[in-house]
Amino acid sequence: MSERSPAPGGLALVEALVNTLDIESDIDALDTEDVRARFGIGADGLAGARALRESLRATLLAHAGHPPHRAVTPLGDLLAAAPLYVAVDERDGSAALRADDGPLLSRVAGAVAEALVAGTWTRLKACEADTCHWAYYDRSPAGRGRWCSMQVCGARAKMRRYREKAR
Repeated sequence: MSERSPAPGGLALVEALVNTLDIESDIDALDTEDVRARFGIGADGLAGARALRESLRATLLAHAGHPPHRAVTPLGDLLAAAPLYVAVDERDGSAALRADDGPLLSRVAGAVAEALVAGTWTRLKACEADTCHWAYYDRSPAGRGRWCSMQVCGARAKMRRYREKAR
């Protein structure tokens, strides 16, 4: 839906996962084996991946100042079960939180942790349009982006406001 460039670093994984569902058309890309394979999701992990996706969407809506789109398991509750570890480089003593290529939940938790450290986590948002809620990375200077696309969702919202004013 969006013409924006992908989110930086590990947030690209989070953005891509949230954007597997097109709310307007009700098409879920996780229904396809190819997309599930890209995320490393087996048939038995589909329900968990969908719960994670919708919990992420609710969090991204909160980043944009909006209430959750529906009742979901809190993201913190889901990520608490993610196996992560601290890797320490023996040469220079640097440390990093790692999930490696483990389960999707761990990779998402690692991406969130990385974004927290980088200060980019709250820049990943969900479009405020009720028929969209597409994830996007807000690169605006003030961090006040509202829509995934000014040409689509932003234009629709502005046209609605214009028509309401004109009445």
